[in-house]
Amino acid sequence: MSLYWPYFLADYYYWLEYTAVILAVIILISSIDDLFIDAWYWTREIYRSLTIKRRYQPLKPEQLRNRPEQHIAIMVPAWMEYDVIAPMLENMVQVLDYRSYTIFVGTYQNDAATIKEVERMRRRYKQLVRVEVPHDGPTCKADCLNWIVQAIFSHEKKHGIEFAGVILHDSEDVLHPLELQFFNYLLPRKDLIQIPVGSLDRHWYELVAGVYMDEFAEWHGKDLVVRESLAKTVPSAGVGTCFSRRALLTLSSETDNQPFNTQTLTEDYDIGVRLAAHGMHSIIARFPVEYRVKRKSWLGFGKEKEHILQQPLGVREYFPNTFRTSYRQKSRWSLGICFQGWAYFGWHGSLIDRYFLLRDRKGIVTAFITILAYLLVIQYLFFHIAFTMGLLTTSYPPLLAFNGWIGILLLLNAIALLLRIVQRVYFTGTMFGWLHGLLAIPRMIIGNMVNFMAMSRALKQYTSHLITGKPLVWDKTMHDFPSGDGLVADNNKLGDLLVLWQAIDGNKLQNALSKQKEKNTPLGRILIQEGWLQEEVLAEALAFQAGLDLTSVSEAEILAAKDFLPLELSIRWRALALPTEDENKIRLAVSLPLMPEAKEQIASILGYIPDQFLVRDSEINAGLRILNSGTSDNSNSAKLTSNVPLIGELLIEDGALSESILQQALNDYSPSHDGRIGAYLVSRNIITEETLQRVLQLQALHMDNYPTPFKT
Repeated sequence: MSLYWPYFLADYYYWLEYTAVILAVIILISSIDDLFIDAWYWTREIYRSLTIKRRYQPLKPEQLRNRPEQHIAIMVPAWMEYDVIAPMLENMVQVLDYRSYTIFVGTYQNDAATIKEVERMRRRYKQLVRVEVPHDGPTCKADCLNWIVQAIFSHEKKHGIEFAGVILHDSEDVLHPLELQFFNYLLPRKDLIQIPVGSLDRHWYELVAGVYMDEFAEWHGKDLVVRESLAKTVPSAGVGTCFSRRALLTLSSETDNQPFNTQTLTEDYDIGVRLAAHGMHSIIARFPVEYRVKRKSWLGFGKEKEHILQQPLGVREYFPNTFRTSYRQKSRWSLGICFQGWAYFGWHGSLIDRYFLLRDRKGIVTAFITILAYLLVIQYLFFHIAFTMGLLTTSYPPLLAFNGWIGILLLLNAIALLLRIVQRVYFTGTMFGWLHGLLAIPRMIIGNMVNFMAMSRALKQYTSHLITGKPLVWDKTMHDFPSGDGLVADNNKLGDLLVLWQAIDGNKLQNALSKQKEKNTPLGRILIQEGWLQEEVLAEALAFQAGLDLTSVSEAEILAAKDFLPLELSIRWRALALPTEDENKIRLAVSLPLMPEAKEQIASILGYIPDQFLVRDSEINAGLRILNSGTSDNSNSAKLTSNVPLIGELLIEDGALSESILQQALNDYSPSHDGRIGAYLVSRNIITEETLQRVLQLQALHMDNYPTPFKT
């Protein structure tokens, strides 16, 4: 049997040569396609540099700012985005240099975590609207967007306005301050405006994430520019896309008010093709702006320096950083563009349109051809080593003779590969620096492996869909968002923080500060009394300011830990003891961080300082009533747990005494000895009996008008 092995290997090697020729021909055809795009781009750039750029002055930021603002809507579909949606919205509101806009965030009814985060932001920002999809998710992104579009049209009718454009963003996007001004400048002349999308800077060793840096830099820096130049249209990238009002109305009218196609996972690509069919004008809009970035030289080991770069205005985000999450995300793109796009649109349009459709779908072949080529190279290396070391002596005359047409074929492929590398290095290096430009070379191999896995998965999913009829749903990719450092005010005063959050405006803050001085009452209480601020937002701001976690309490928790802390201390320092996993320890719920004196007194009794958690002031009030009554199981339990002001609060609000006088009186107050707080204050001549009766009547008016503040 050993006599046949050399001949078997020789036969195998001979067939490898045939396979190599076939692959080389396919690769050359694909390379010619890429080289055509390169040639058109650079010819166009040279022509524009010699003519158009000399003839016309470039657009300036002042021209954007001088254009009257039109109403613009921003759509953000959110399924399981609870970890990034709040900082993204916070950053968006603080960054955008624009006033006339409204953010619509779509959530699903079975995604409580995301709903909670969006509602938290909605209470903070008046220009935020949450749209609830009235069925469980996930469905598909297009379904969520369609419900948002309906909410946008309803919002227009309710407020008597019209949105000139609607922008599509995802919950991980980082925006540039001039984005809305740029869209505003181009609306309503353009129907689909796509600005470049790119990755945020990654470390040199984050190779998978680095692939996105390379691919988007070249795709949005060159390929889309050529596509617009030749086909007069561009597909939407799914983020950083602005649709004109005319575009949405046109698409809605033909699809029963559902402009986004729910039958595809790449509704962004789909809508671009459909708008082109209507003859609407879509562009890739490039406007140079300055970016400030901090980068460490020498692969991150050098000193960090701030660089001011001039790059096209665009959207930045973090893309997946693991092999699995990357190919799963790209498989969704492949499903929608290659398979579903082919099924729904076929091969329509002009010759140029069909050329770009072919270019979009050639990945079905090239993703596998590239990996086969890698395997061939590896096998050729093994055979070469075997021949060199004399381990294999049997062979046939070589098929790959370099002095014939096959040699020319391989030489052309080598030149094409070199040009591909040069293009990738140039576009990556221009955006991210020369080190990342060089790293783009090995990352090309990783990118090809990701694309192979993505296309394999997409082919499997689509085949299964055709056989079983099982619908293709939103394949969730978990997202990252940059650190919030620098996204909030440097001045952490409560009023400044609330203005920064846009929870109140500056005029109301000044009025509240004036009343605070008159009444000597906490600023937050003034804002709530005047109806200028919701209590939840105040609690969140105080927690943020103090660096404490925000929580809520239940009656059961209060009663479970009521014996740990004396009632006098709970009332004096407005602190509720709550149980922990350790049966011998408690945590404290407070509406304001404890003062040093309070910590000292509590520590002297407990032997330690419990962890503090911020809760709403109304929860503290209700908790103190429960502790004072000793139980919640009595006929007045509903009143005891109502969100009703305490006597002390009403006395301060009435102007009968100040906060400092009340706190001083509470230092000597003991419920078991002194009875009710009102009678105690009268007995100490701090207030009169007439004043007490007046505030008791005020308290009675509140008694039945508030829901319980406790979680159920």
